[in-house]
Amino acid sequence: MAVRIRMKRLGRKNRPFYRLCAIDQRSPRDGRVLEELGHYDPMCRETDARAILKGDRIDYWLSVGAQPSENVHVLIKKYGTNGTHIAKQQEALGRLGRAPAQPAEAAS
Repeated sequence: MAVRIRMKRLGRKNRPFYRLCAIDQRSPRDGRVLEELGHYDPMCRETDARAILKGDRIDYWLSVGAQPSENVHVLIKKYGTNGTHIAKQQEALGRLGRAPAQPAEAAS
């Protein structure tokens, strides 16, 4: 089974919301997922707070051969484990009053 990491569209008309998911590449866009790996809200006013990813799970899927779509590849490069915009994302989440998700190891 070939696995792709791609976006699944949710939300209503003219108000999109996407979940980043590991999906069998033969499944339809909004079909059954193997695992949800984060979300992306393009309507969020803070640009760097739009994508929230589970970096450790994305790293796992990439290590076992999953291929990201083009748009997801850009999000992983910016907001993944060693992303280029991680500090900006933390600041933007702070301005919105949302606490960033802490990994399980850091919480204990």
